[in-house]
Amino acid sequence: MIKKEDLDYYNHIAPMLSDRRKDLFDVILSQRTRHFTVILEDLYQKHNTSAIVRSCDIFGIQDVHIIENKYKSYISNQVGKGSQKWLDFHRYREKQINTQDCIDSIKSQGYQLIATSPHNDSCLLHDFDITKKSAFVFGVEKAGVSDTMMRQADGFLKIPMVGFTESLNVSVAAAITLQSVTQRLRNSTINWQLTEDEIFYKKLEWMEKTIKSIVKVKERYYSDRL
Repeated sequence: MIKKEDLDYYNHIAPMLSDRRKDLFDVILSQRTRHFTVILEDLYQKHNTSAIVRSCDIFGIQDVHIIENKYKSYISNQVGKGSQKWLDFHRYREKQINTQDCIDSIKSQGYQLIATSPHNDSCLLHDFDITKKSAFVFGVEKAGVSDTMMRQADGFLKIPMVGFTESLNVSVAAAITLQSVTQRLRNSTINWQLTEDEIFYKKLEWMEKTIKSIVKVKERYYSDRL
C-alpha cells in the first residue's frame, strides 16, 4: 500500500522532472517484470557481467542476483551503458561460499531454480514452461554452474545448437535466453507485470536518481515538515 507521506513527497518532486522523462519511466516500468530473475554465479570477467546486466535492462528484468565466491563482481559503465542504475542488485558475498545463501533466498521467494547447461538432460529454450516464476542461473566462464547449484536446481535449460562448438559466451547465452522467455511472456496471459505499488516506489526511486540535487531537496522537504 502506498503511504500518504510518500505520495505527498512524490507530488513534491514530480514537477522537477520533465513530463517526457516521467512518461518514459511509465513506459519502461510497464514492461518490467519480477516473474523472471537472473542469477550470476561467480563470473570473473567484468565485460560479461556488464553485458548481462545490460541485457536484463533491455528485456525488462528488474532484479539481478550476484554470487561472489572467488571473484568480486564489477560492472563496467562502458559496457553496461548505465543500465545498472535502473536495476535492483542482490549480492551474496559475506561467506567464503555464498551459493547456498542465494539458493535459499531465491526459493523462499517462490522462484524455481533453472540452471543453464548444454550438457545435461536440459529443456530446450523454445520448450521452456514460462508460467512459473523462474530464476535463470548463469555460471562462471568455462566451468559453468556449480555442482551445488546443479544439485538443487529445479530444472535445466539449454539453447539449441547445430554447429561444432558446444557452448556460447555466457553473456550471449543470457541475452538469447532472456529475449526468448520475455517475448513469450509478454504475449501470454500470465500476470507478469510489477504491482501498482512496486511501480510507484520504483518510479519514485528513479525520479530521485534523476534529480542531481536530490539530497538537498530531500533534506529541505523533510525539515520543512517538522
